[in-house]
Amino acid sequence: MPSEPKRATIYLEAGLHKALRVKAAETDRSISAIVNHAVRRSLAEDEDDLTAFRKRAKEPNVSFESVLKDLKRRGLL
Repeated sequence: MPSEPKRATIYLEAGLHKALRVKAAETDRSISAIVNHAVRRSLAEDEDDLTAFRKRAKEPNVSFESVLKDLKRRGLL
């Protein structure tokens, strides 16, 4: 069940605000709905990144020089 919406004041660059108004009009959605969707998607991407970092935390570190050397050895660079 969605929680009650909370009011927030944000300041947008003029061009960004204009683009949001146009997109809202073209898609028959509110600016709030567009911003909520974008923020939700951004936070989900952050969570995906954090999950990947946690899964790979125990992998050994490989130096950049080692990677370059291996790529050259295999003829990929």
